[in-house]
Amino acid sequence: MGTAALRPGWRQRLVASPRFQAWAARFPLTRGLVRRDGAALFDLVAGFCHSQILAALVHFDIPARLMERPANAAALGLACDMPEARMQVLLQGGAALGLLRRRRDGRFALTRRGAALAGVPGLADMIRHHDVLYRDLADPVAFFRGDVETELATFWPYVFGGEMAPEAAARYSALMADSQALVAEDTLACVSLKGVTRLCDVGGGTGAFLRAAARANPEMALTLFDLPEVAASARARFTAEGLSDRVDIRPGSFRDDPLPRGCDAISLIRVLYDHDDATVAALLAKCREALPPGGRLIVSEPMSGGARPERAGDAYFALYTMAMRTGRTRSHSEIAALARDAGFAVARPGRTPRPFVTRVLQARVPK
Repeated sequence: MGTAALRPGWRQRLVASPRFQAWAARFPLTRGLVRRDGAALFDLVAGFCHSQILAALVHFDIPARLMERPANAAALGLACDMPEARMQVLLQGGAALGLLRRRRDGRFALTRRGAALAGVPGLADMIRHHDVLYRDLADPVAFFRGDVETELATFWPYVFGGEMAPEAAARYSALMADSQALVAEDTLACVSLKGVTRLCDVGGGTGAFLRAAARANPEMALTLFDLPEVAASARARFTAEGLSDRVDIRPGSFRDDPLPRGCDAISLIRVLYDHDDATVAALLAKCREALPPGGRLIVSEPMSGGARPERAGDAYFALYTMAMRTGRTRSHSEIAALARDAGFAVARPGRTPRPFVTRVLQARVPK
């Protein structure tokens, strides 16, 4: 082989060559690979259109409308105040994405994936608010350069540490409570709370994770610590589930106030990725100070793949947290380093059922 072929990047230049692509598309041993690579690239090119089809289906409540019975474009167009021809395009797109199924009679029905879209708690509401993120990403060059005053940063005002208006607190609490169900389920599938006498959930919102943990551990006492505007709405939810006698609700800010003592475990559920490294380091130090020897720390949130990038953490949540302008999506090893700096001994990573929903880090205070 000549020296020219050994120059850095020769393989990439070969694959990028139109002549090579044309040959590889015809050659029996490579044409399947070329077809798959081409389809994957086209999915990336068309990805924005796919997400907009998804958003339109959710905004028009198409999955909910098809939950009971199939319907055609004429009926759905009438119900949604949309021309039949345009509804047909939307339904065809939903079918192409695997959310709907076109029947022989021309009506559309939900697929298994479409039914999950309708039934997964909080998913539809999360998709509905993506219009904010889409606007922030409208100019990707300016976004990645940091030249955009992102709208998403004002959607979640709590991350700046200031007070929230009642309507903002209600919006935040509702969206977090709905979407927290899956996070709680997957966290508790990975974490055993056996032996924990009192669990303190810091930044716990209206207590969705604590209530799930309480149902799985009937003898465990509970402490909820969050901003006064958020924690105030938690009491009724605990009372409705008969848990008011087991919970101690402590309003406060982990930026300014000490964390409650008397707990042998602290959970941080989707908290760290909202904040910068300095804030996270200070919070972890407060957790270490509040816990006794042997006390446990549980961190659950979407994480970057680190040295092995993966889609959920690195191609979605990393952009989301960048748009919030206060935090970032970290890998397990990055969070582990911060926890060790705070004085924790970090356990080996556990496996959650759905890593695209959440990943978990566990640590202990050395005895």
